[in-house]
Amino acid sequence: MGERITIIEGPPPTFEDIDDGWALGLCEGPEFYDMAMTRLRTFNGPALVERCHRAWRKQDPIFLHYRNPMGLEEKVPILAARALDGKDGQMLILWIRRTSEDEEYNFDLGDDDEDTEG
Repeated sequence: MGERITIIEGPPPTFEDIDDGWALGLCEGPEFYDMAMTRLRTFNGPALVERCHRAWRKQDPIFLHYRNPMGLEEKVPILAARALDGKDGQMLILWIRRTSEDEEYNFDLGDDDEDTEG
């Protein structure tokens, strides 16, 4: 199953699409994946980053485990991690890999108020 970092309280994470060259290199391979980044407040960011490093040294995966906006459990693989100290406390920045099924799409199907009779 692999190691995981679990969000136990608060809202679901928000994922930002990224286009940093170094981060995109993490997804090179035979399949196409999208990279995203999320910022999370934490009490001990360096310890969480160390958990990631321990898993990667053993060549094991580590996942971000969270509840989506509908309340369903999801997990995504973590590819890079960094802890920062900010004015509001410690932040954990995670770069994750998403498949096209993981992404949320908002389609604009036109204006619902348009008169379709003609």
